[in-house]
Amino acid sequence: MIDKQRGYLPSNNMRELIRDNAMLLPAISRFDIAFGFGDNSIDKICRDNGVDTGTFISVCNLLSGYAYTHCHVSLPSLMAYLKHAHTSFLDITLPKIRHHLIEAINYSETNEAALLLIRFYDDYVIEVKRHMDYENDVIFAYVERLLNNEVDEDFAIKEFSVNHQSMTEKLKEIKDIFIYHYKQKDNARLSAALFDIIICERDMMSHFEVENNLFVPAVSTLENNLRTILSTEIVDKDDIIETGDGMLNSLSKREKDIIRNIAQGKSNKEIADELCISVYTVATHRRNICSKLDIHSPAGLTIFAIINHLVDINDVRPM
Repeated sequence: MIDKQRGYLPSNNMRELIRDNAMLLPAISRFDIAFGFGDNSIDKICRDNGVDTGTFISVCNLLSGYAYTHCHVSLPSLMAYLKHAHTSFLDITLPKIRHHLIEAINYSETNEAALLLIRFYDDYVIEVKRHMDYENDVIFAYVERLLNNEVDEDFAIKEFSVNHQSMTEKLKEIKDIFIYHYKQKDNARLSAALFDIIICERDMMSHFEVENNLFVPAVSTLENNLRTILSTEIVDKDDIIETGDGMLNSLSKREKDIIRNIAQGKSNKEIADELCISVYTVATHRRNICSKLDIHSPAGLTIFAIINHLVDINDVRPM
């Protein structure tokens, strides 16, 4: 059963998710998850399809109106989802609507108005394509650089300000013009085309919600994290780079494990539980590590871990 307070959980059956909200089928497809998943859990299906479970659950909870902030979001997995969504809109949904509109319009009665409406729709599609191409080519490329620990001092995700509302409003305007001003009887085909527009409008609004509420905050967190970690005001990273190899070789495997966990933002107790050792032993290891490296802050140890590839920047918690 779906817990309405907590939303979807990894242990929930995927079939339960579909029964709860069949409108999630496009989201499943955009995560490139194969159908035919039987009675398997969300977690198993995600793992079998190479999809980050937390990201999938966050998107589905957001789209279904449940709490969505309790799961970790993987930016690579979320970007793959958004790219598939762009392809779905540009290659399938919008061309299908155009085809259905042309089939539905009675050119013999209102030829000039019909042509203008189709042109208006085509201009709208061009605007959507321009927006999504910009995200694919510029925004996602920027995030890929962040994930590779490359900081761009001349850009921040908060500067990515696009009026998403205008795109949904224009789609609604096209629909309203047909309903309120385009006079034509025998409207079965036109009604079907307008229903496609309504579904597309809702789908696009949901897509923009995922961008605004999941993607942009996750990128902003990564930006802040990376800039804080690599700030020379915290520690002189050049000194760490110069002596990194020798320092790394002086550490035992257990000490490297400790540093990796520190970089992930874990407390001594969490590290102790993770490595099955006592809190006292963790504290002793930390003192030895600080003595060997002459680095005494968690931020400094985190920089050391990133530079020496002990941890990926995407796994580092904000400090």
